[in-house]
Amino acid sequence: MHPEDIHHVVRILRQEIRQWPLPAIGHYVETPFTTLISCILSLRTQDKATNAASGRLFKIANTPETMLAVPVNVIEKTIYPVSFYRVKARTIHKICDQVLTQFGGEVPSTLEELLELPGVGRKTANIVVTLGFQKEGIAVDTHVHRISNRLGYVRTRNPDATEMALRRKLPRRYWIVYNDLLVAYGQNLCKPISPFCSRCKIAEYCRRVGVKTKR
Repeated sequence: MHPEDIHHVVRILRQEIRQWPLPAIGHYVETPFTTLISCILSLRTQDKATNAASGRLFKIANTPETMLAVPVNVIEKTIYPVSFYRVKARTIHKICDQVLTQFGGEVPSTLEELLELPGVGRKTANIVVTLGFQKEGIAVDTHVHRISNRLGYVRTRNPDATEMALRRKLPRRYWIVYNDLLVAYGQNLCKPISPFCSRCKIAEYCRRVGVKTKR
């Protein structure tokens, strides 16, 4: 894919993703805190389970103060059956405690400070920066990593390397939307195995790197 093709790709993807449901992480972005906690719940969990668990949890508590007052075992029962629900319940408590003691009760808005929180990696931190604070960042999950390489836009071995490559190459005006576009496309059409290339509207720009079978 030629670097200038990214403008066409983004324009087409913005139209295409309208036919599919919003990815789970885009549902609970009322505050930086709900964005952060919903993202923690989403890790290695299907969107349907993430949305349901987030909805139940935020009915009980939606601030660091109120969440910390909820016993860990209650959080466990509330977020079940998300993956690693017991670990995530303890992590949520630890996050709330650190936000209150270290950051005065406010979720930090910088990547560096967010990465100090328990259980927060670069993808989660970037999602909070972009969706929670509407600041520039590039959140890279498996879909973003896979499709960016499949297109031939970057050549990287892991999501962290993809983020750095995109920060150097992707026009800044696309940083915030890039994750939403590629996650929706990856979930619904550009599958990890045997993607629907025959239905893909950006196929002419794609080098199909690593694609062995397609539909």
